[in-house]
Amino acid sequence: MVTLPYLSPIEARQRQSDGALMVDIRQTDEFQREHIPQSRLCSLGEHANASPGIALPANKTVIFYCLSGARCELHAQQIAALIPGQRAFLLEGGLNAWKKAGLPVEVDRSQPLPVMRQVQIAAGGLTLISVILGYTLHPAFFSVAGFIGAGLVFAGVSGFCGMARLLMHMPWNKRSGLNR
Repeated sequence: MVTLPYLSPIEARQRQSDGALMVDIRQTDEFQREHIPQSRLCSLGEHANASPGIALPANKTVIFYCLSGARCELHAQQIAALIPGQRAFLLEGGLNAWKKAGLPVEVDRSQPLPVMRQVQIAAGGLTLISVILGYTLHPAFFSVAGFIGAGLVFAGVSGFCGMARLLMHMPWNKRSGLNR
């Protein structure tokens, strides 16, 4: 198992000031909504064999980050392979810790919420409504909650989320380039 050293947000900011490259491994929609200034997107995707979309410069310190640090830890081996012989670090606590430390973040609120957050809102809202309707109107509405739960289990097992695919084609997501 590959482990990469962690840098605190303050240490990472200092290294960035000294020329280190900040690399965001999240999805494009997440990056478009908010990211660390002067960082580059190198989305590793949800699949272990995904290849990054950028070439990383040689002989430069690179600091990788995601939202909370969990994805960086999960993809540490893949990240280490991207930069053989170079200095690589992970941002401890990810973008959340960076913001908590009061460091600058570029935010574009005109961008839609990340698709997975949209899925969580839609699935949670539909489940809540179906349970309320099941108790107040007719028990058949409970089957809607069961259907949503089954869909979420299928998405987790297979990696395919039909609701996410549907949401990508909604009008509010079209301007961000999510509906490829």
